[in-house]
Amino acid sequence: GSRQGDPPAELDRVLGAYASRVMTPRGSTAVTGLELMTALHPPTRASEPDANGRRHSEHNPGSLGKDPVDCAPCEAPDGHPLLKDLPAFHVRGPGEKLFEEAYDWARPMTDAECTLRHLVGIDVNMAFAAGASGLTVGLGAPTHVTNPAFDPKLPGSWLVGLSHVDQSKVKVGKEWVELDGSLLPSPFTPKGDCPEGPDWYATPTVAYAVELGYEVRPIEAWVRYENGRYLDGWYNRLRDAFLATMADLGVDADLAPADFLAAMDGYKERDPELAIVVSAIKATVKGGLGKLRERPRGKGWRPGEPWRALSRPTWRPDIRAAVISRTRINLHRKIVKHASFTGQYPIAILSDCVVYAFNGPSPLDFLPYREGKPLPGGFKLGINPGLVKHEGTQDVLWGEEVRERFNAPELNLARYIKDGTVTDVDSGE
Repeated sequence: GSRQGDPPAELDRVLGAYASRVMTPRGSTAVTGLELMTALHPPTRASEPDANGRRHSEHNPGSLGKDPVDCAPCEAPDGHPLLKDLPAFHVRGPGEKLFEEAYDWARPMTDAECTLRHLVGIDVNMAFAAGASGLTVGLGAPTHVTNPAFDPKLPGSWLVGLSHVDQSKVKVGKEWVELDGSLLPSPFTPKGDCPEGPDWYATPTVAYAVELGYEVRPIEAWVRYENGRYLDGWYNRLRDAFLATMADLGVDADLAPADFLAAMDGYKERDPELAIVVSAIKATVKGGLGKLRERPRGKGWRPGEPWRALSRPTWRPDIRAAVISRTRINLHRKIVKHASFTGQYPIAILSDCVVYAFNGPSPLDFLPYREGKPLPGGFKLGINPGLVKHEGTQDVLWGEEVRERFNAPELNLARYIKDGTVTDVDSGE
């Protein structure tokens, strides 16, 4: 570009900062994200000395081991060898296939919302990293069980009906609250539709149904009795890298809400090289989790044949599903807490970005702070993973106009809230 300076020196600085704070990059950020998991939990370790004083290599507890494990059939992506006996054009629905993905949900605005002035987008920092923190995931192979009692401490995939969970009456903490369920996405599906039959869900999703006050009766499950908090060290490393780099850019972790919003405004321009490091750290999180379920790439692969990634012990779609499930549930919990306290409901959610209609243009206008303290369990402004930043604000009229222009009353405005530019739109037809 037109920037002054010696590109190799800039690149050196970016790579140097990334290498010291994350690890020496191994190809892409995605590959590095995966390598970091393995580096923090090597598959083997040296044993205690035997009778002759010799040490040998043994399984390292808490790691994924040195051999790949098969996933459960419901966790297998389309084309996986486990599914090779399915008819060629069979499409698996959620009753056959685990579908834990991030939100892509929107709804038409209410008449009351249309009278408000602004659409304010807030975005969860490092949402998927926060979803991995403290999460118990499977380490070894899954065990198939029928009619099991649900155990929220047991990672795995559960076939269970959740259509009876009624969002207009849910437990928040110890108390039952009444909400307008029609204005909320279902917590159980990425599109926010209410589930119909018994479907496959990861443990955090089913646990949330119980948390909301509803009984669950799984029909079958694939559970992992060998489990642990595999991603804790990974999360800590990436969180520390992110916070250190953001602090270098003038965004400290302990800023008051208004100071935080001011510090975030234009932070990338303060040091474009460190801004690249921040982007790389975020990409390491998302890419590393994506690699846990890497799909076949390149020519020559046919459905039903194994692909290269399947030979890795780190090919673990169940771990990816658990992280995404927990991340989506964490967000829904905050949305419910916010709704029960303020009566405000989101109009759109895209992954980790949530849009509310409000009269003021700033998150500080609608997030309920009392004497500088946020609503417990709700949204909190700040740079730490799991806290929120301001994604962008547009006029309500902009939102209505865009939806009319594209004849898409449920167009996901969270996708465009940052700068208001709407390019080609799929109206769902």
